[in-house]
Amino acid sequence: MGRDKERALPQDELTEPGGKLRLYVEAPLAAGVGVAPTPAQAHYLLHVMRAKEGTRVLLFNGRDGEWRARLAAVTRKACALVCESAIAPQEDVPDLWLAFAPVKKTPADYVAQKATELGVRALQPVITHRTIARRVNLERLRANAIEAAEQSGRLSVPEIREPRDLDALLGAWPKERRLIFCDEGGNAAPIADALMGAKGEGGSWGVLTGPEGGFDDGERAAIRACPFVLPVTLGPRIVRADTAALAALAVWQAICGDWRQARRPAL
Repeated sequence: MGRDKERALPQDELTEPGGKLRLYVEAPLAAGVGVAPTPAQAHYLLHVMRAKEGTRVLLFNGRDGEWRARLAAVTRKACALVCESAIAPQEDVPDLWLAFAPVKKTPADYVAQKATELGVRALQPVITHRTIARRVNLERLRANAIEAAEQSGRLSVPEIREPRDLDALLGAWPKERRLIFCDEGGNAAPIADALMGAKGEGGSWGVLTGPEGGFDDGERAAIRACPFVLPVTLGPRIVRADTAALAALAVWQAICGDWRQARRPAL
């Protein structure tokens, strides 16, 4: 996962974006609690970052906020992390899902990384008539989402869901959740105008993007027939499916999401 280049860093400050090393863990976090890193995390700390006993690391688990921890009980292949103090409360992530048809030319890993950076709460692969890349490695998606969360400073990891056929997705879609449909054909408002008009609605949202070649006519009609769907266009140019997903997420965050909030101060 891009963590195999050795570098020696000061004992009390392992550098990642923001000047600190951050790790996602499953364990509960509280003062004095010991956390056992996974073998891969221990290898990264001890042999890639060459951390020593006493090195401080930031931990988050998606539930208990962010904690400063200290490296302890170091052996050749293992170590422990002891929580010292809470430094940030658990964040409230915008209730935004991304439903995307995997595309052959762009690994789903890339979409998972960038969507995590853009603050989605859930990633939902969708299988359509024209989907070519029908096999999705969910374990890899989650690993990429975790790494992106660690590097971007967010305090949670998106939920990674099993792929669903488009019909099943639409049939089970919560009626109160608006679904932004990036429609490459037909009549629709530009995305910024559409979202400005719906800005006061608040609530939960999703973004739906298609595969190579887009949705077929029957799929487009079925999507547009759903009362919770908001069709939009992404400007005068044709954009790739993966570009459409990330562009739509960025516009939503700028108008309706947490891009209107100040960034958390660096520690």
